[in-house]
Amino acid sequence: MADEKEVLVVISKLKAYVRNASGMNTAGNVAPALSDIIRQHCDRAIERARADGRKTVMDRDFLPSPPTP
Repeated sequence: MADEKEVLVVISKLKAYVRNASGMNTAGNVAPALSDIIRQHCDRAIERARADGRKTVMDRDFLPSPPTP
């Protein structure tokens, strides 16, 4: 299993995106924080795939759940 604190984003790509989109710099603590957010979303997607009886996480597993009436 991967290290829980492993950075899951390509930092150079992230920094380039932020610079191109805004002209701003990216602080060093952004990549770990974003990786934590990605882990949370992946964990939810994994649970959705499991609930559907699948062993493959799909793009639809990352979509928000429809509101309950």
